[in-house]
Amino acid sequence: MTSFATDAEPRRMKIIHVAAVAAGNGLEFFDFILYSTFAIYIGKAFFPSHNPTISLLLSLATFGIGFITRPIGGLVLGRLGDQVGRTRAMMISFMLTAVGVFGIAVTPGYAQIGIAAPILVILARLVQGFALGGEVGPSTAYMIEAAPENRRGLFGGLQSGSQGVALMAASLVALVLATLMTPAALQDWGWRIGFAIGLAIVPFGVLVRRSLPESAPHLVAPQSQPRPEPTPWRVVVLGLMLLTNGTISTYVGAYMTTYAMDTLHIGAQGAFGSGVINGVCSLVFVPLGGWLSDLLGRRVMLLGGLLVSAAATIPAYMMVIAHPTPLVLDLAVAAIAIPSSLGGAAILTSLTESLPPRIRSLSIGLIYAVAISIFGGTTQLIIAWLIHQTGQPLAPAYYRVAASAIGLLAVLYLPESAPARLRAARLTPVAAE
Repeated sequence: MTSFATDAEPRRMKIIHVAAVAAGNGLEFFDFILYSTFAIYIGKAFFPSHNPTISLLLSLATFGIGFITRPIGGLVLGRLGDQVGRTRAMMISFMLTAVGVFGIAVTPGYAQIGIAAPILVILARLVQGFALGGEVGPSTAYMIEAAPENRRGLFGGLQSGSQGVALMAASLVALVLATLMTPAALQDWGWRIGFAIGLAIVPFGVLVRRSLPESAPHLVAPQSQPRPEPTPWRVVVLGLMLLTNGTISTYVGAYMTTYAMDTLHIGAQGAFGSGVINGVCSLVFVPLGGWLSDLLGRRVMLLGGLLVSAAATIPAYMMVIAHPTPLVLDLAVAAIAIPSSLGGAAILTSLTESLPPRIRSLSIGLIYAVAISIFGGTTQLIIAWLIHQTGQPLAPAYYRVAASAIGLLAVLYLPESAPARLRAARLTPVAAE
């Protein structure tokens, strides 16, 4: 497989610019993940029911609605990123995220305004989904284009790892609120503080993104003429399979907080602590896995991470079901998250390297958005429904292992794209002579 860099020599990026892209991506995911973290409380506020299971399912369904507009955002903002620049597309997505968060933060509950409350929350989730769907393509293209050739995996890991920071931050906010507030206060209004924090950091995100130089200025230069690019359909199909696995794994992991409270009946503090552990694992091991993929190759890291995390999933769930305590919950989360994170950075990096620069932002955005809109938006709803319909607490583990099988099949047909491994492969016949 050809490993594309750019059509021209990329402009050297400062570390602060790379950090700004990763931080902005993390801020957007922080706001999106907050909804999942507070799903039980949001369900009671906007979807009241005498049956708490119905309330939770309606809340998770609204969480899923936010994924419907992701492909539209990936198409519109991804194409914009290819035509007028990655930085402009990223700025628009960031501002739209702020609009969606504001809507959720200030909308009164069902008790105050009736049916208008869930309608407004649904509209806010649709705006959030559009924004986040349009974020991934331009920001991922930016990170890989800004990276030195031998550090693309690391830079891609920083991009993916920022989602772990978002999960950790959202869980920390929830943990602090659960520690400082009474359960009644947290339910009534305390959960809104998390969204207010997300709004408070929007000006910082706007400031840092306004200063970003373009990572591929040759694509938007006035003298450049658009050239048709063939669509690498094999990369598209394999990318969809890999991101299906990655999306399901991510949102099964994010559901662990709700799973701990709703199924294992662990207290809020212990449940939110598991999200912190999950986020820390992603923050540390995704960039590490990206760096290792620069040395060992993308396929090695993908295969290793998928196999080990799949093998650990069912035993980890069985352990925490048998011993439902915060400590065992944290150990189970770490046992799954560490190997999964080590292989996670290689997915987007490999796909980005394998796509031509002139269709890169659009292609990555659409591949990611389609996979996540179908499976990210439904994963938590499906496993919650399966648990309550079958009474089988291992349902999330089975669902995650099935997703891993899809990912493993894709890796078997995925050619290597790491520049170091490609150079080694080209030199091998010469050395043999």
